[in-house]
Amino acid sequence: MLRLGLALAALILVLDQATKWWILEIVRLPDVGRIEVTPFMNLTMVWNRGVTFGLLAGDAWWHPWALAAIALAVVVALTVWLARAPDRWTALALGLVLGGAIGNVIDRVRFGAVVDFVDLHAFGWHWYVFNVADSAIVIGVILLLAHALLRPQPGAREGG
Repeated sequence: MLRLGLALAALILVLDQATKWWILEIVRLPDVGRIEVTPFMNLTMVWNRGVTFGLLAGDAWWHPWALAAIALAVVVALTVWLARAPDRWTALALGLVLGGAIGNVIDRVRFGAVVDFVDLHAFGWHWYVFNVADSAIVIGVILLLAHALLRPQPGAREGG
């Protein structure tokens, strides 16, 4: 299971960093600011200095390093969990979370903030701007929760 999870983490990491490179170097979104792609999606440049939804944002020089260190500790814990993953679903879910977490740590170390750029919106309501890493983390967590809640429990009796 470890190889499966690490392979997926590597794929997510490559996709995340490639899309961020494209946004920064080819599209040059920091210079443009916003591009309307569809009636419900924009590319909008946001430097997220906090964690989820911009929480714990700060401007001190040490702040991105502290958040990166915390994220790396989480990556280590998730890797240990992945090494002990009991099944394919857990390995895939952890691989998604790991790849996303590492992608965002790289941003914090390189830029002092995470590169966010996908802006989904409908009926005047905008979701938080996110990236490939964020998407992978959310999908991985949802898979972990669904798997924990929906899998048959050992020793559960069938029938009534």
